[in-house]
Amino acid sequence: MFERRHTRQITVGKVPVGGGAPISVQSMTTTKTADVEGTLQQIYALAAAGCDVVRCTCNEQEAAEGLAQIVPRSPIPIIADIHHQYRMALAAMEAGVHGLRLNPGNIRKPEHIKAVATEARDRNIPIRIGVNGGSLDPSLYEKHGGLTAQAMVESALQEMNYFREVDFNLMKISVKASSVPLMVEAYRLLADTVDVPLHLGVTEAGPPPAGLVKSTAGIATLLLEGIGDTIRYSLTADPVEEARAGRQLLEALGLRERKNVDLIACPSCGRAEIDVIDVANRAQEAFADQKLPLQIAVMGCVVNGPGEAREADLGIAAGNKRGHLFVKGRNVAVVPENEMVDALVEWAEYINEHGVEAAIARVDTTLAEREAARDRSQLLSEKGDDANHAGEKIVEIRKTVGN
Repeated sequence: MFERRHTRQITVGKVPVGGGAPISVQSMTTTKTADVEGTLQQIYALAAAGCDVVRCTCNEQEAAEGLAQIVPRSPIPIIADIHHQYRMALAAMEAGVHGLRLNPGNIRKPEHIKAVATEARDRNIPIRIGVNGGSLDPSLYEKHGGLTAQAMVESALQEMNYFREVDFNLMKISVKASSVPLMVEAYRLLADTVDVPLHLGVTEAGPPPAGLVKSTAGIATLLLEGIGDTIRYSLTADPVEEARAGRQLLEALGLRERKNVDLIACPSCGRAEIDVIDVANRAQEAFADQKLPLQIAVMGCVVNGPGEAREADLGIAAGNKRGHLFVKGRNVAVVPENEMVDALVEWAEYINEHGVEAAIARVDTTLAEREAARDRSQLLSEKGDDANHAGEKIVEIRKTVGN
């Protein structure tokens, strides 16, 4: 596998970051922070989707006052996002937030930076140095001849030096850019330079699906190199999608224990007897809010389906216009086509509560296995092993090339 880079550990509320702690998922509210009830509603939705830490903007006095009411009612730690006005950082700490995010590109006066760091030190509140490729200090652009990884890292190091002048060490760093290659280069350089926890993200990634692709490309690349302690998908979308994407990525990489369904599905082919895409989408929707740490497969046919998905906890494969349910590759039941998704949900809930062996033991598998074999045989006789007629095409290709 890969070895995680060792970093110092800080704590955001009760969430440890760095030092071997589980990689945490972050997101940011899109509500006005002064709207206390609306913001709390979004925070609870984010927490349910797997978010560990949430960031709220603190850009005005009303926002700081809102934070004073939000923080004690939030199910997860709150980080205040500060831009331009250092006094908003002081107000946010007074409101009781669990952390701050400062952008070195728009709070530049050393005395202001040190004032915030001093107060954070006295209150034991961590700060993220949030370098953003789009808002670097102009002097760094000029020095490095534009936006470079070196310029971004230097911005972070300058901020660290101001913190250290007042003996503040509770920090993590991000060096985000909208360019994936630049973002990856900057984090690699930073990881070779400091031992503080790193917050990963591709800034301004855009709406899905492109935003998901860009974010995953950057974040996953670094995580697989052992770099990164906390992550955020920055999507132009409902922030709940950010939290879900972050959690799914960590589960897929084996970096967090699975808490949600991992739905796998075949890409379909000429042998498929159902609309695999439709069934998979309906299954995805049915399991979206269920905390079931299972791998579930939706397969288009009974010829290869159970074998290809034999490691799945639960699956269904179509044959003769009906669904063949299998548990760990073993056929257990046959259901009508229009009941396939409902059957998956019912069996998944039973397996989650009672286990695989109990699920298999509750039925007579002989009938299900016999029916699956019959449908498999019938499908092969109708469509053959070569459902897309590739074999015939290959023969013709060889004739053409040979001539």
